[in-house]
Formats: sequence, structure tokens, C-alpha cells
Amino acid sequence: MSFETISLLLNWVELGVLLAILFRLGHTFELIANTQRELRRAIHHSGERRAAELGIANAIGAQGIASISRTRPAPANTESIMGPDDLASLSQ
Repeated sequence: MSFETISLLLNWVELGVLLAILFRLGHTFELIANTQRELRRAIHHSGERRAAELGIANAIGAQGIASISRTRPAPANTESIMGPDDLASLSQ
């Protein structure tokens, strides 16, 4: 076999290997997307189920379940907080 024939054969093999890697990567990304979709669906369903459980417990009259507040609690030491008036007095 001549050098050109071997070189051409190796180029075709290299091209085939690269295509196989690309196809495998495509399947891997598809698997990742499907897994992410399933996780989102599971989280969504678990949130619905939790809301339904809370609704049933509240309808029965259970007092042990506290509602979750989305607001931040007030700081314990309010004297250390600087307001706009404090900043104005510093700039004079």
C-alpha cells in the first residue's frame, strides 16, 4: 500500500470516529435534557402534592403546621442601620 492510500484510509477512519463521538454527545445531551425535564416535573408534582396535603390538614383543623413567610425578618438591632438622613449628614 502506498503512503497516500494509508493516509486517505486513516482520514476516513478519523472522520468516522469524530462522527461517532458527535452522535454520542448528541445522545448524552438529549439524556441530560430529558432528566432535567423529569426532575422539573417531579418537583412540580411534589409541590402540588404538598399543597394538597397542607390544604387537607388545614381543613381538618391541624394547628401544628405553620405557614412559611416570604418576607425577611426585621433586624434585631435597628440602631445600627443607617438611613438616608444619616448619609446626608455624612456628606456635609
